[in-house]
Amino acid sequence: AVLRRHRQAFLAALLFSVSPAGVFMAATYSESMFACLAFSAMWQLEKGQSWLSGLLFTLASAARANGMVNAGFFLYSRGKRFAFQLQGGSASLRKLSSLWKQVLSLAVSAALMCAGIFLPFALFQYYAYERFCGPGTGLAQSIPEPLLELARDKGYRVAGMAGAKPPWCSQRFPVVYSYIQDTYWNVGFLRYFELRQIPNFLLALPVTLLGSWAAWTYVSTNPRHCLTLGLERRKSEERGEARDGFCGPAVFVYLVHATALLVFGFSCMHVQVLTRFLGSSSPILYWFSAHLLQEHEPLLWSTGTDNSTSGKPLQGKSPSSYGKGTSDNPVVRLLLSWRLITPLSKSILGFFLGYWLLGLILHCNFFPWT
Repeated sequence: AVLRRHRQAFLAALLFSVSPAGVFMAATYSESMFACLAFSAMWQLEKGQSWLSGLLFTLASAARANGMVNAGFFLYSRGKRFAFQLQGGSASLRKLSSLWKQVLSLAVSAALMCAGIFLPFALFQYYAYERFCGPGTGLAQSIPEPLLELARDKGYRVAGMAGAKPPWCSQRFPVVYSYIQDTYWNVGFLRYFELRQIPNFLLALPVTLLGSWAAWTYVSTNPRHCLTLGLERRKSEERGEARDGFCGPAVFVYLVHATALLVFGFSCMHVQVLTRFLGSSSPILYWFSAHLLQEHEPLLWSTGTDNSTSGKPLQGKSPSSYGKGTSDNPVVRLLLSWRLITPLSKSILGFFLGYWLLGLILHCNFFPWT
């Protein structure tokens, strides 16, 4: 629906199966559930199922707080549709009264959808406020003494204990999430930029380079589309001749989302989590890697071109049929021809498979790997 190239989409799906953040998709972390819900919501939105998409986005934001950013997909989808209607001179928008009705409908639906997506986060903040800022409930009596001792040594707050309230309770908008990140995790703008964190920046270097390269490739290929935020109706799109693949117009909103996450994660978070942060939140990492492999790996050119813009399976095949058999699996074919593939292909596959394998080995043996 987005790439309109089935081989490229299938290759991206294969790369997702060996994601650099694979260990966090398999372990008891929230990344796998979040990725499933968020990607499903994006898919439903592309199919025009706005309310089902909104429900899935809401569940995704319940799994991870960064899911609230996904409200931008819905807002952009509605805004783009409205902008196209205005440029198309739709008969229903020619009258001023009809225009105001459309604007009001857009505003109401956007407000309701955003409220739904933000609701899980707000409920959690309310729950934390009641537990930590309300009167003592005696909950601490049920906590084993060693854990209470650890909390005292580390300066942690224990829910339900009487005593002075945490500082965040007196804030105008008490948000426990930002307080924990600031006080206990030392998360903030450029706080991680220290010499002793150089190894962690090196750990995040591959995904940072891929994400930056993806943004540069798209912007340099579609400068006008980016300047107009994709809200300008192009004649090529009306004729069904729009560019397909990674540089197609439908990828724009996903690229903005991924780039925003990359910039925020690199400048404000513990940078070593950037790989799983992006790998579970955006398909751009997999789409762009598949794009690079298809564009620059001659061994994949022999399988034929992938220039379908109609959205129909190539040569009468369903997308799932491309992976039947070892010879039809492009990742396996590249691995079996390792000595023949280009250095770029080796770098991409080495990053995906290397981080996938190292993550399993190190994380499962309690070595630092985030």
